[in-house]
Amino acid sequence: VQLQASGGGLVQAGGSLKVSCEASGRALRSYVMGWFRQAPGKEREFVAAISWDGGLKMYAASVKGRFTISRDNAKNTMYLQMNSLNVEDTAVYYCADRSFLGSTWDQEDEYEYWGRGTQVTVSS
Repeated sequence: VQLQASGGGLVQAGGSLKVSCEASGRALRSYVMGWFRQAPGKEREFVAAISWDGGLKMYAASVKGRFTISRDNAKNTMYLQMNSLNVEDTAVYYCADRSFLGSTWDQEDEYEYWGRGTQVTVSS
């Protein structure tokens, strides 16, 4: 499975941005897809995750109410709509995928496939 994240860029604080993650080469169903991010000098952290049918979603406390995760299986694409961005949201955003449901969605070692990431920079 190859994951290609895109849509990152520079945005002012308070603004919005939507990043996408397109999957290809998938032989098995993707049960859970997720977004993680890594800020300079920090460890990679969980942002959000979504189930195969989009019926279940999980968010980190720091983004809940501001970010919305979604997916379009017909397009093999997952999205992250980010609103009310602040400088603390500046990071490289990575998408991840796995072929099983599992019980934990916020642990990066539970994901099988990773994209290269897209840079999101929020200016003050």
